Amino acid sequence: MSYQGFSPKQKMAMTWWMPGGPFEKCEALVCDGAVRSGKTLAMGMGFFLWAQLCFDGQKFALCGKTIAALRRNVLSEILPKLGGLGAMWKEKRTENKLTLRFAGHTNDFYIFGGRDESSAGLIQGMTLSGVLLDEVVLMPKSFVEQACARCSVAGSRLWFNCNPAGPSHWFYKQWILEGDKRNVLHLHFTMEDNPSLTDQIRQRYQRLYCGVFYRRFVLGEWAQAEGRVYDFFEPEMAKPIPCGSFDQWYISCDYGTVNPTSMGLWGRQNGIWYRVQEFYYNSRKEMRQMTDGEYEQALKALAGDRRIESVIVDPSAASFIQLLRQKGWRVQKAHNDVLSGIRATAEKLKSGEIVLCEGCTDCLREMEEYVWDLRDGVKDRVKKEHDHAMDDMRYFVATVLHQPKSGGFAVGSVQRPR
Repeated sequence: MSYQGFSPKQKMAMTWWMPGGPFEKCEALVCDGAVRSGKTLAMGMGFFLWAQLCFDGQKFALCGKTIAALRRNVLSEILPKLGGLGAMWKEKRTENKLTLRFAGHTNDFYIFGGRDESSAGLIQGMTLSGVLLDEVVLMPKSFVEQACARCSVAGSRLWFNCNPAGPSHWFYKQWILEGDKRNVLHLHFTMEDNPSLTDQIRQRYQRLYCGVFYRRFVLGEWAQAEGRVYDFFEPEMAKPIPCGSFDQWYISCDYGTVNPTSMGLWGRQNGIWYRVQEFYYNSRKEMRQMTDGEYEQALKALAGDRRIESVIVDPSAASFIQLLRQKGWRVQKAHNDVLSGIRATAEKLKSGEIVLCEGCTDCLREMEEYVWDLRDGVKDRVKKEHDHAMDDMRYFVATVLHQPKSGGFAVGSVQRPR
């Protein structure tokens, strides 16, 4: 690969820390995005230039999934380029230590592998001026947190890069979605940000992947790729609420006290059922549990002035069902066979008989995060995570729409990956 200069985004990853710049007060940089997008090179160069120009006689950490991977992916690419700028270095492999001399400053860089939970003990006790974590999503949270906690020198900064994982990954939730709270500069890279890639190579990568793998590896999106239950579903399948009137309405409900409660409002138009609105409440996130009465008020607000044929409720929610009936709602206990309900729901989604509308953000989020339990030795079952809107959708299909034929399902089944 020949290097044709740097793109604007690569230059930003290398210079964001400079005094007088718009991002100099940021305390961390996260570079994520597509494969072969040039983020590792740009961040690595920026990290070493920042360390050498801003510090002298200090300690830093370079962390990868393994030490061998870090040497191969980062050091072998970056050290020769620093050498071209006049830097000199000496590596003590037995100590996993690199001493770098550049711009009149000398600093030590310690190399760590964050392979598993036990790796956190390797970095514990150090005092660092900065840390670079390459492919951070492959490292355990305990190791990453320990590495960050070591950076206590004034002016220290945190540098992260990664290819995306699933949208439920802890790093995505804490360092990207909540990046503002952590004073993070987030740079999202695409292949167009790497000027060293030819159009021919970019087109090859675009041809290699499809579906969620295309979204993750080519577009650099945080899309669930492993074991998705509804792996055929893509975000563009969500539609706006159609204009015109609806001739029938239902509400489906998965009830939780500690776990989230999810309700979906379903309307029929021209024989198609649309999930037009939703209510979703996570008591853990909100730090407060709602009462049955409050949930009934939320259901009433979701229904508005529509005539609701029936409320389909999680059959285990006995107290809530009783309250709804006392309040005058017509309630049906949901059919709750998980696997048959998933098969029926998948068929209705594929055929277009049910459509998720764009405003149902939590339902669409769970469509990405709802996965099979892939642990060895288990029978077909889904993980009991990110499944609350999935359950209320399944209740609606299994109870209102699905008419089983004798002898079992006549539709193709959804298979758990083997």
